[in-house]
Amino acid sequence: MTELEKIEAAAELVYRHMPPTPQYCWPLLCERAGLEVWVKHENHTAIGAFKLRGGLVYMDDLRKRWPEVTRVITATRGNHGQSVALAARAHGLRASVVVPYGNSVEKNRAMRSFGAAVIEHGEDFNEAQDHAVDLARRQDQHMVPSFDPLLVLGVASYGLEFLHGAAELDVVYVPIGLGSGIVGTIMARDAIGARTKIVGVVSELAAAYALSFEAGKPVATNAADTMADGVAVRVPDPRAVDIICRGADRVVTVSEDEIKSAMRAYHTDTHNLAEGAGAASLAALLKERDTLVGQRAGVILSGGNVDAVVFAAVLTKP
Repeated sequence: MTELEKIEAAAELVYRHMPPTPQYCWPLLCERAGLEVWVKHENHTAIGAFKLRGGLVYMDDLRKRWPEVTRVITATRGNHGQSVALAARAHGLRASVVVPYGNSVEKNRAMRSFGAAVIEHGEDFNEAQDHAVDLARRQDQHMVPSFDPLLVLGVASYGLEFLHGAAELDVVYVPIGLGSGIVGTIMARDAIGARTKIVGVVSELAAAYALSFEAGKPVATNAADTMADGVAVRVPDPRAVDIICRGADRVVTVSEDEIKSAMRAYHTDTHNLAEGAGAASLAALLKERDTLVGQRAGVILSGGNVDAVVFAAVLTKP
């Protein structure tokens, strides 16, 4: 199968559980940016985030190749965990999810609602991930990684939808957590032979992938203390770094204030809810808008799962 055929096959698996998400060109957002801006609404999936696509493809493959597996475990800051929980339930599996202490209350509640056992451990994602790997080994559970070719393949379906639905985009901004979103978008772009530039976005407080892109190799950081929990990663995945270095045009860092401003812009201009990571791509576009005049740009609104108390503070404290 060609790469395009693989993505299309993955998309068919995804569409058994959810429809394609929309992409809209919002006039007020275009006015704010001073150019034509298209938003890919991955906040409109059944978990409010793009991650569901990868989880569905991964679990379908797991059931076919290892039918003896009954229990899965993973680590997350929330959206990947919701994906694993929902996809596991759809395939008759039991899921456990390890989150760091202080994780989003509402994301934890959502994971439990999909049937997952939520375990709190560690101070950040990477410590939670280490604990999940240990539990998987000791309790004979299948460890679902947060970056994997099957996850990327599922996620690439939104890239394919976006590049077909908003044709001839000059540039697309994609937030980077562990990298499945941007790698999937690069894969879709290359599969259809588009010339769209792909730009990664990270918080300046969780800059591992920006540093890695600059160095051309994985560079870890000591902390990832950003309110955009979906991009709060200290240790990059080497496979993701390699593909991003080869396929992305650049990686942009944005400040906490720029992320919050973009969250407010989404609410004001489109009446959509964006979590910090989901708004990061718009933050980067607005930061670079003076260099984009005359271009058609796309942004991935990767998720809308922000706690009410956090969003209220963002709206009331510019």
